[in-house]
Amino acid sequence: MLSNSKIGIIGGGSWATALAKMLLENEDEINWYLRNPDNIDLFLRFGHNPNYLRGVEFETERINFFHDINTVAEESDILIFAIPSAFLKSALTDLTVDISDKMVISAIKGIVPEYNLIIGQFFNQHFNVPFENIGVIAGPCHAEEVALERLSYLTIACPEMKKARAFAFKLETPYVRTHISDDIWGTEYAAVLKNVFSIAAGICHGLRYGDNFQAVLISNAIQEIKRFVDTVHPITRDIKSSAYLGDLLVTAYSQFSRNRTFGTMIGKGYSVRSAQLEMHMVAEGYYAVKCIKEINEKFHVNMPITEAIYNILYGNISPAIEIRLLSENLR
Repeated sequence: MLSNSKIGIIGGGSWATALAKMLLENEDEINWYLRNPDNIDLFLRFGHNPNYLRGVEFETERINFFHDINTVAEESDILIFAIPSAFLKSALTDLTVDISDKMVISAIKGIVPEYNLIIGQFFNQHFNVPFENIGVIAGPCHAEEVALERLSYLTIACPEMKKARAFAFKLETPYVRTHISDDIWGTEYAAVLKNVFSIAAGICHGLRYGDNFQAVLISNAIQEIKRFVDTVHPITRDIKSSAYLGDLLVTAYSQFSRNRTFGTMIGKGYSVRSAQLEMHMVAEGYYAVKCIKEINEKFHVNMPITEAIYNILYGNISPAIEIRLLSENLR
């Protein structure tokens, strides 16, 4: 199953680059869509992504580059989407090829803001991809550590466990180990929420809260994830497993976490706009917290950390005041 499938990557960022590195350990060749033809030319010229993870060298003769999204869709059986969720709808505006019979893999840890849909829902509702053909790549894993070939772990979720296992084999390397799950809802929502909570961790770091407080914050964050995912999609799941707790921990604490970096800047007094401009990278949690707040208007889950981060980023509430108020609700 999936053994002879052609794989296409949609996106040109650090995570797309890390996935290409992993896949080429096992695949003879891959298809890769980069929107900008100039980036393709530079990639072919220098043998690495000109913008992300430049230390990763590629045998470019094993990569079929495309700047037409319809062509890469036609030429691929498995499509891996690694585009920031805030830009996914616009990036797929020109996609006219029917992908309903493709295997669609989300490497996106966010919500499509125009619809407040997680990625699996979005492809199911707008591109008629059945849920059994939708997969999710979850952490805990940073692209930068894959580039350095530091031992990392991935969880591949798909309602069809055989498909999850078959795709997981394609990502296994001496430095990447994989696990499988059938919980695409829980892994997607947990991946969204951990970005929000890593912004919270960064804000607290910027405000000079210490390790003791951070431990309490993240302990409460995993409880908040559990309350939300168990309400939105109630199945039996172990919230302590690496796809949930592990992904939260690495994003909240790692030096490579762009959401934590964004939060730290906010805690130090940057405006949202100035922090975004200085980072030059997308902090998914900024968009996610607004979506989660709107989604939760239906479910009414107790989410004090999410509420606090929303108030800071969208309500212009002082981070120092909001975190002090939040601290009174943490246990």
